[in-house]
Amino acid sequence: MANEALFQPLTVGAITLSHRVVMAPLTRLRSRQPGNIPQEMNAVYYGQRATKGGLQIAEATDISPTAVGYPGAPGIWTDEQVEGWKLVTAAVHAKGGFIFDQIWHTGRISHSSMQPGGAVPFAPSAIAAGGKHMTVTFQSTEFETPRALETAEIAGLIADFRKAAENAKKAGFDGVEVHGANGYLIGQFLHDGSNTRTDQYGGSIENRARFLLEVVDEVVKVWGADRVGVRLSPWGKNNSQVESDPLALYSYVATQLGQRKLAYLHLVEPRADQSSDVNDANAPDAAATFKSKFGGVVIGAGGFNGESGAQTVADGKADAIAYGRHFIANPDLAERLHRGSALNAYDRSTFYGGGDKGYTDYPTL
Repeated sequence: MANEALFQPLTVGAITLSHRVVMAPLTRLRSRQPGNIPQEMNAVYYGQRATKGGLQIAEATDISPTAVGYPGAPGIWTDEQVEGWKLVTAAVHAKGGFIFDQIWHTGRISHSSMQPGGAVPFAPSAIAAGGKHMTVTFQSTEFETPRALETAEIAGLIADFRKAAENAKKAGFDGVEVHGANGYLIGQFLHDGSNTRTDQYGGSIENRARFLLEVVDEVVKVWGADRVGVRLSPWGKNNSQVESDPLALYSYVATQLGQRKLAYLHLVEPRADQSSDVNDANAPDAAATFKSKFGGVVIGAGGFNGESGAQTVADGKADAIAYGRHFIANPDLAERLHRGSALNAYDRSTFYGGGDKGYTDYPTL
């Protein structure tokens, strides 16, 4: 048996997995328009990649109209979206698999063309991200300077996360993952490069982590801690993520999340943070660094193949491995890794938007 360490059972909160090959959350921008509604094509895609006792984490899902930052990303704030997600969860459950929904808010990583009333996106502070983004029609554009949130608005955002968690339960998911990685709204609160607030949500590490922890606590009220995970990217650079002391910040956050006895902590390795396929051998090891601080199940993600994933699990650095690009191109990835079979190559040009091509047409063994 190839990659043997990946094919041992694992208890993750309230569920028990038959193997440790996890499908990472993958933004594909193929929801039905108008309305950002999951559709039958999405159910086929997830169903193809489901395995008995395997875990999939659904693509990042907008919690509200203001959360939208990419055209075609699915939402979970309307009844129609919930009904669409039911197609997806049913397809996964028909194969005996488990699926968590990743709930997110993009914050400043949006554009006024996607915001209600054409408003400028908001963020913890009025600091623009660097580089280019896109409009609702996929046109390249500069990032806009966001509006800084008023303290009184933050409770409503936390309530939006809770409502999304409630809707995920209605849609038939097995749990939820709170998206705190890759420089989106929660990350914008966490990092001192994007958060210069002077209220209780800014300044000290404890204050900057407050928004994440309050969101998690509300989501736990809906699901129970054993069906909630959190994704973080401690040394990430995506979307102008800047932090002066990542080790101190994420040591605190991992410890706090561990005290809440969550199902898992999902950590993106910094070597995989860029859009290239080049791994940085000198990058810090996020899973190994924070696993003891968290004290529970850790899912490692980013740049793993079968061999490196199995070695990471065998070495005790992580308990399971989330695969992204390889899962896009290999619906039967777990089976291929189990057998040690060759993998299909992925086509970057079909990652985002479009139809079945590059989505549901990759061959299985």
